Order: sequence, then C-alpha cells, then structure tokens
Amino acid sequence: MRHLALFLPVVAGLAAALGQAPWELWFVALPAYAIGIAAMARARRPFVAGLLFGTAHFALALHWIVEPFLVDAAATGWMAPIALLAISLGFGLFWAVAASLGARARYRAFGIAVGIAAVELVRSYLLTGFPWALPGHILIASPALPAASLVGAHGLGLAVLLGGALLATRGAAARACGFALWGLPFGVGLAMPPAPPVAADAPVVRLVQPNAPQHQKWDPDFISVFFRRGLEATAAPALGAPPVAVIWPETALPELLRYSEEVRPRIAAAAGGRPVMIGAQRFDDDRRPRNSLVLLTGPEGEVAAVHDKYRLVPFGEYLPFESILNAMGIGAFAAQLAGGYAPGDGPILLDLPGVGRVLPLICYEAIFPQELRRLDRPRVIVHLTNDAWFGTDAGPQQHLALARLRAAESGLPFLRAANTGVSAAIDARGTILASLPLGQAGHLDVAVPPALPAPLYIVTGDWAALAVIFGLIAALGAQNRGFPVAPARNRP
Repeated sequence: MRHLALFLPVVAGLAAALGQAPWELWFVALPAYAIGIAAMARARRPFVAGLLFGTAHFALALHWIVEPFLVDAAATGWMAPIALLAISLGFGLFWAVAASLGARARYRAFGIAVGIAAVELVRSYLLTGFPWALPGHILIASPALPAASLVGAHGLGLAVLLGGALLATRGAAARACGFALWGLPFGVGLAMPPAPPVAADAPVVRLVQPNAPQHQKWDPDFISVFFRRGLEATAAPALGAPPVAVIWPETALPELLRYSEEVRPRIAAAAGGRPVMIGAQRFDDDRRPRNSLVLLTGPEGEVAAVHDKYRLVPFGEYLPFESILNAMGIGAFAAQLAGGYAPGDGPILLDLPGVGRVLPLICYEAIFPQELRRLDRPRVIVHLTNDAWFGTDAGPQQHLALARLRAAESGLPFLRAANTGVSAAIDARGTILASLPLGQAGHLDVAVPPALPAPLYIVTGDWAALAVIFGLIAALGAQNRGFPVAPARNRP
C-alpha cells in the first residue's frame, strides 16, 4: 500500500499531462486529475503526494524545455536534464504546497483542488509569470474551448479541478455534481454559435514560413538559403485573391536593422510593393539590443513602424542573475546578440495597410492573456514567432494551442507566422482554418476572419477566477471552524 501511495500520484500526473498538446487526450486527463486529487487527499503526507503528482505532470508536459540546450549540445547539452528537473520540480513544489495547505480543509479533496487553482493563478503572474501547461489548457482541443471567452483558462481550470475533487469525494450526489461540473464548459462551448464566416471581400494576408532549423539559422553557409526561401515564398503567385500584406516570422531579417539597406529593397520587390511585417534584431539609440518587429512599406522597404518585444523569455532572451551565470559561461540562448535583449515598452497597435489595426505579438508574448485587455480592440492579432528553439514536437504544438486559446478568449482572429511552423489562421472561436505543418517551408494565403464582439473575459480577465478562488477559500475556512481535523484515511 505504501508503494501504491507513491506510485499513483506519479501515474496520475503523467496521465494528466496527456491532455496538453501534442497529445490532447482531454478525456484521459480529466479522470487523471480526479485520481490525482483523490491520491493527495488520502495520502498521509499530502505534500509528498502533491510533489510527485505535480513533478510528474510538468516533467512530461514541459519535456520540450530541453530543446534549446541541445541546439549546441556540445556546449550546453549537459544543462538539459538539469533544466528539466529544475522546472518540473520547481512547479511541482507549487502543487505540493497546495496539497499540504488544502489537506487542512474539512473536505480535503476540495481544499486541494482550490489550492492548485490558486497556485496556478499565482504561477501565471509571479515574477514574469509562466501560464503554460495549466489545468484548463487540457480543454483547448475539446468542444469546451469557446467557453474560454467567458471565463478564460483559469475558469476552465476551476471546472477541471473542482469537478475532479467532487468525483474524488464519497457519495453519489457529490460525484454527480462532479460530472455536471465537468460537463458545464462543454455544454456552454457547444451552445455558443460558431465564428461568423469569412467575408468574400475579406483582405488576404500571406504568411511566410522559411523553415530554418535553429542549429543552421545563423550559420553563414545557410543564412542566404533561408532568406531566399522567404523571398520566393513572398513573390510566389497567388492562387486566389492577391494578398494585401505579407508577414514573415520572428528574427527573419538576415541583417541587423541598421545594416539592412540592401536586403530591405529585395524584400519589398518580392512583395510587389505590398507592406511586409518582419521580425528583426536591432540596436536602440542607447546601444541596447532589441528583438523587434518592423513594418516595411514602399518600393525600398522603408521602415514605417517598429515594435520591440517587451516580454522576454527568462534564460532565453535575458539572464536573471546575469553576472553570476555569465561567470559560469552561460548566456541567453535565444539571443543571437551578446548579452541578451532589452525589453520594449509594452504592447501597441499598428496600422497594417489593407488590413487595419493589428495587435502585434512576438513569440512568448502570445502566452499572456492580459495583453488582450490593455489596448483598444484591434481588427486581428498578428503573431511572429521562431519556435525552432523548441524542436518539432510538444513545444511548438503547445505554443500553437495557446494561440487558439488567445483567439477564443478575445473573440479575435489570430494570424501566426512561424519560422519552422506551425503558421496558421485561427478564427475568433479558436478554430484553425488553415495551417502549414511543422518542418515545411512555404507560404499560406489566408483571408482575415471576422472578429466577434468583445466577450466577457475581455471585461473581467482573471479577476473573476480570483474572486471565485478567494470565495472558496473563505468558505473552506469557515467550514473548518468548530470541526476537529480527522485523520487522512477517514476523510475524502
């Protein structure tokens, strides 16, 4: 029995991770959460059970985190297992604390579920925040996705966790309520009307996918190869309505922006004078390097607008504790320029000629839902990314899934140009309308889907989930008053 008590949380954590992309087995992950919560609720040491459950979950869900270290395996490959252990154990500690504190409630399973919901909300905002592989994300590939427009990922996560807690509780009524709670987002999602059809006269945008593997992307022998691919994709004749604009992925400009006088006219010529949005690296006036997006217009590819990435990837684009890590020979992996990037000032809206106002996002910025609420409502979200750093499996697929979630939460269409894929057009309900697969060079001409009216989540954000969590914590605390704490084996 002692070995089973240790084995069960691990298996449940691994099964719960299967709800994340690329597996998207939400029907496996849902019961796995119920089993994991039950195992923690009945454990003599809930902290240990929570640590096992959470660590196993994050080790599988975030196993792609080793990929950046393997791009130059001879130099940094030794850090790959350390990074995976650190992130899975670190995030597992969040769930361990939640299990330990939640187990003090009169109804242990319910307390643990509320605790995990609370720490996942904290994890999404603490320091820079990392809202990735959340419990609610297992429903992205399910019919429940449109319900995110009302409650967001944390609202979906509450349904997953609280439904699992009720199923882990003794009594037919509690379990019936658990199934009902799981079914609620599905019912809401199925009841919501689909996104409106794309208008016949909708502007067409071309998404360019050069497919430059990271270990070759900045190799002098291959830079011209990938740039030529981008030019050919840009100049390719349209099979339908001609595109009004062209979008290249993150860091696709082969030169620093200030030295790009020769390459920008070539891009403009390939685009036939149409505006081109492209990722570039540049130095600011203060000599600080930036990961930027630039809008090129006119026959010479004049720089009409610049947006600097403002949410940088920790350890990838900037180094916390930089002086210490530099002394160990560790640099910012994803930053080609020495020392990493400096952050931009924040989100902006750009006017993309022929399309209208767009919200530009660069790579990592697309995982944060709060950016959708900081500005006036755009016509479409445009996402430039280089997912080559994260291999060809779970990392890029999870990033794509989060783009679908952002579209559903905001009621806005989402256009995504990804270096190695997946480039895609996503409608305002989160449905992928067209895409280019991973590892394939080419282009995708997509008509811009229509937007929906601003949904409830854009108004409330995560405040609604926070209020529910605080309310449940208060209710559990009130229930505990006057009741003795029962041994773990006697409590659900």
